[in-house]
Amino acid sequence: MATACGRRCLATFGRWRPGRGAAAPSRAFAAVVPGVSQVDNKDEFLGRKPHRQHPGILQLPHVQLPQALADAAQFLLLECSDGHVEKQVQALTNYLWSRHLPVEAEELQRQAVHLKKKFLQHSAVDPAQTEEKLQGAVLSALRRSTYHWQKLSYDERLSLIYMAARLDGGFAAVSRAFHEIRARVPEFQPQTLMDFGSGTGSVTWAAHNAWGQSLREYFCVDNSAAMLDLAERLLKGGSESKKPYVEGVFFRQFLPVSPKVQFDVVVSAFSLSELPSKADRNEVVQTLWRKTSHFLILVENGTKAGHRLLMDARDLVLKGTEKSPLDPRPGFVFAPCPHELPCPQLTASKPLACSFSQAYHPIPFSWNKMPKEEKFSLVILARGFPEAMHRWPRITQPVLKRPRHVHCHLCCPDGHMQHAVITARRHGRDLYRCARVSSWGDLLPVITPSEHPPED
Repeated sequence: MATACGRRCLATFGRWRPGRGAAAPSRAFAAVVPGVSQVDNKDEFLGRKPHRQHPGILQLPHVQLPQALADAAQFLLLECSDGHVEKQVQALTNYLWSRHLPVEAEELQRQAVHLKKKFLQHSAVDPAQTEEKLQGAVLSALRRSTYHWQKLSYDERLSLIYMAARLDGGFAAVSRAFHEIRARVPEFQPQTLMDFGSGTGSVTWAAHNAWGQSLREYFCVDNSAAMLDLAERLLKGGSESKKPYVEGVFFRQFLPVSPKVQFDVVVSAFSLSELPSKADRNEVVQTLWRKTSHFLILVENGTKAGHRLLMDARDLVLKGTEKSPLDPRPGFVFAPCPHELPCPQLTASKPLACSFSQAYHPIPFSWNKMPKEEKFSLVILARGFPEAMHRWPRITQPVLKRPRHVHCHLCCPDGHMQHAVITARRHGRDLYRCARVSSWGDLLPVITPSEHPPED
């Protein structure tokens, strides 16, 4: 199923060929150095475009669901509305956002050994007590202190509540990821897509919105039959008999078995966190990477847990020694990281989640009128070799615009974070204007000659 479009667009990825896990040896340092750094005008956009349209601008305006999808969602929810939907939607939203990853068996064992030693040292239990009673005390303490993760089983009712709670926000986050690929590799025209954990089908709608002219096959995988049925009804306008809005959509409960099957784009949106263990997540990520011929897109909640999960998946792919006999091309990070080094957000003294925000118009339910923001973390992995011109610093926090200066928090290609205060006098008019019109999640088109090392 892999197409030749990737081979045509591989030329845009350049000829950078270091070992995986190493920073790209370029002619530039990452940091913004006053008096030295300048706008990377390799594409000669200065003079042809205003600064507010510089090539690092990636933020989308308010995303809106296709009208056909919004109408179908409203129709299906009205069919089963019983007066308690709003409270159930809010409760599910809060639960999904506050959810943690399941505790691993090794961690539970470590905590149990620690508690047992603590009880014995502090005489929390009588040494004369039996081993059985001691184990009972340890288990009781673990139940009180350990997060109780439970797998969500989506029946018809819970699937509808999930649709009302997450359809529009999920669509916005995935649309932002697709937009980054389209903006940076406009010649990429995928023909096949696989969505793991497809849920309500928001990825299919967003992909059709982005590449509807070229996509001919959408392969949706979800273990919930109720979710697959709901996604199919949404495609048919809430009915079971109408013609689907998007052609070429296939629904399955299991991943394709054949190792020869690959897809141009593979997506997992808010699904890895639903797997019960790290071993299961690793197995799924490796399978998804084998199924990827060009781009693997992973999206999770914009929390520390979501970000750490994605960084584990990223490192698993980059450091993986497994070679596919059908596709030996290495992988690299297309977004958001401008490097393949350890995430500086996680190695900081106070770890932060690397997250982004996308504004969107929600489905106009009675309780859902005002524009919203979807906060999410993502990583886009690609096969091939990265293009040097895209190794620009990523803006990781909202840009603070002050009179005559701008504060930008940057993740740089050398694997470090930088808080840059950019002014026209110290950094030049072009760089200052580009920084001032940039937003959270954009790339700052800046280059610093290597003979000037970055400031601390």
